[in-house]
Amino acid sequence: MLFQDFHHQLHVKQQTASKRTLWITLWITVFFTLVEIIGGLVSNSLALLSDSAHMISDVIALALSMVAIYLASRPPTPRFTFGFLRFEIIAAFLNGLALAAISIGIVIEGIRRMINPPEVNYPVMLFISTIGLIVNIVLTYVLSRSMKEEDNLNVKSALWHFIGDLLSSIGVIASALLILATGWHWMDAFISIAIGGVILVGGARIIRESCLVLMESVPEAYDLQQIQQDILSIPGVEDVHEMHLWAISSGHYSLTAHVFVNKDMQPLCVILAINEMLKEKYSIVHATIQTEHAQIHPHGEYGRRFLAERGREDEDPGFSCPV
Repeated sequence: MLFQDFHHQLHVKQQTASKRTLWITLWITVFFTLVEIIGGLVSNSLALLSDSAHMISDVIALALSMVAIYLASRPPTPRFTFGFLRFEIIAAFLNGLALAAISIGIVIEGIRRMINPPEVNYPVMLFISTIGLIVNIVLTYVLSRSMKEEDNLNVKSALWHFIGDLLSSIGVIASALLILATGWHWMDAFISIAIGGVILVGGARIIRESCLVLMESVPEAYDLQQIQQDILSIPGVEDVHEMHLWAISSGHYSLTAHVFVNKDMQPLCVILAINEMLKEKYSIVHATIQTEHAQIHPHGEYGRRFLAERGREDEDPGFSCPV
């Protein structure tokens, strides 16, 4: 049963471009992952196998992203009143953890192979990694174009996966050419370790961004103090407190604030002015503003200090509320 409460701001995201891009990327990635696994086993190349392991994480990441996009299109329920938008962030967080875990595994195996370098079939390794480079260039381009159309942390995490893949392919090709030219077999493991480091950086960035959203921190694009000053500049607003600004998902922000309103002003007009300012200047369309009076609402020391600073300790608010 659909949630019957009225929502003037729908907590859903219809991400047509992201959905189409992820489907295309997913099928291409599945196909090439199988190619790389077979090629890595045939050539006995750690660089190629590490790249295929990363590609497996790409498949998982893309599948999670697809689930998140479909859930984000579902309407709110009595239990999930913000809908299912937050799963996009959870999926991005899991993708970041996958990147970090895979990178650590690649580094550990790379160190082991530097100590005991195995025999590698470098012509096969070079052939498959060249195909991989072409595939990753295409997928990175497709995902970067999608990012310009729709803001989506899931697509961003997928993009980081493929930036890592692109660098991996370049690294594999470079190691194969160096080994063929010099005979330095340890280069395969060394470049794998470098690839692991790059993947770890991307994973750490995605983990950080998703954690900031999950912790409901103020989005980096906003200056909360400046927003507070802009609300204070609206006629009738005397004070702003208990202010919160957070992201439910990428591109979906919510703000709440309590404001002391001059008793001679119509509170509904003040709320309207605040909402219009937030929408026009900051593109924040989901805001909840609570108007208050320091003598009516229980603000304790904060309310007493506010009135004392203005010499209005005995001010008559102009109305009374039955208890």
